[in-house]
Amino acid sequence: MHIYRADLRDLTACLTLDGSYETECVWQVVQQQEGEDVTARFRVVQLPRAVRVRYPNWSEALLAHQERGDMILVAAQAGDVWGYIDQEMQRDQDIAWVHHLVVAPAYRRQGVGTTLLQRGILQARQEGLTQVMTIVQSKNHPGISFLQRHGFVFCGYNERFYRNHDIGLYFGRGL
Repeated sequence: MHIYRADLRDLTACLTLDGSYETECVWQVVQQQEGEDVTARFRVVQLPRAVRVRYPNWSEALLAHQERGDMILVAAQAGDVWGYIDQEMQRDQDIAWVHHLVVAPAYRRQGVGTTLLQRGILQARQEGLTQVMTIVQSKNHPGISFLQRHGFVFCGYNERFYRNHDIGLYFGRGL
């Protein structure tokens, strides 16, 4: 497997990758307000059965990120793209934002996502950044577990981050 910066041909292959995932758990938010105090609690809830969740539409964003110079790395072998990471370096904030980390289903659980994330973290360190952040759907328990295994911690949420009004969960880690 080779990791390198994506070109336009690679982006076309990235756009065909199936980013959907299957989950048996979701992060559920419970908000309560008492007077001036608002409390939000999260808990992992087991679903009655596994569900397949489509990855949000990202084709326009990925092309825009390439045009503005974001770091898009692909993992590929013999011209076959296995996955990619789309990471924006926000130097004024000292943060690297991972916008997308997608691995084709046939190559999951083989270290492809880990290798891409490690390369993104290495690049952020080399550029002197101090944090890596990302946002995932509250339904994306496999993605949340992956991030937590790599040192990311929950640090916030947006109730209507996605077009379909899914909750976006923010995760970050220091470098």
